[in-house]
Amino acid sequence: MTRRLFIFGLGYSGLEIAKLARAQGWDLAGTCTTAEKAERLRAAGIEAHPFDGTAALPASALADTSHVLCTIAPKETGDPALGSCRALLGRATWLGYLSTTGVYGDHGGGWVDEATPTKPGQARSVGRLAAEQAWRDLAQETGAALDILRLPGIYGPGRSAIDQVKAGTARRIDKPGQFFSRIHVEDIANAALAAMARTDGEALWNVADDLPAPNSEVIAHAFELLGKPVPPAIPWEQAAPAMSPMARSFYMESRRVRNDRLKRDLGVVLRYPTYREGLKAIVDAAG
Repeated sequence: MTRRLFIFGLGYSGLEIAKLARAQGWDLAGTCTTAEKAERLRAAGIEAHPFDGTAALPASALADTSHVLCTIAPKETGDPALGSCRALLGRATWLGYLSTTGVYGDHGGGWVDEATPTKPGQARSVGRLAAEQAWRDLAQETGAALDILRLPGIYGPGRSAIDQVKAGTARRIDKPGQFFSRIHVEDIANAALAAMARTDGEALWNVADDLPAPNSEVIAHAFELLGKPVPPAIPWEQAAPAMSPMARSFYMESRRVRNDRLKRDLGVVLRYPTYREGLKAIVDAAG
């Protein structure tokens, strides 16, 4: 079997993983949401298949696939990739799933690691935990190696505090005791490729950086990097009523995510160990 990676979900993280895998010599294919995006990806040299989770892909799309990675968020009916294409995945020797550190639930700003019991408090995190188990079930059935990567807030070029400041949408919200962990999209790709080198068993990794921090601090640093005056923080009680339910839900939980296992056992060296290096790189790349 050739070293072929199939990614369900060539979105923000999936596409970054695809680019790194291709640079490392992998045969690559994946899915996206529209035929138009599939055409753009094919023009860029990436074999892409439109997929909405309601119908199975052609068997030829997954033929000779050795590694399968899913980045797609679950629906109320479960994981779309497994729901439609489970029967096509039995020959893969490695399975990977991008989950969320939201499965740990609220810890009042305390630290969590891979041994922390899961207690998801948001519906989207409940769905992710169920999807983890579904991929675990498939791996046990087929004998494939399985890596579950739990991610906190994802940022990178085009999706960062720098972009919010430039767009005029950044707000420094002060909720005492609130901590968020985060990870740069390039470090997600590095971790995924490192996990793909494993050949047996199941492993769970928290893919987070070294410095959980209040979002108000991250926003302030972005203003400073851009040479703009840092605006005063808005008290949570004042900001919350104007926020969307989705935005407000992120402030309902507070935890700091440990990444010791990722660095010690998987050997990942973070390119952006804190948001400071990550944001500076985004500013520098933009000139």
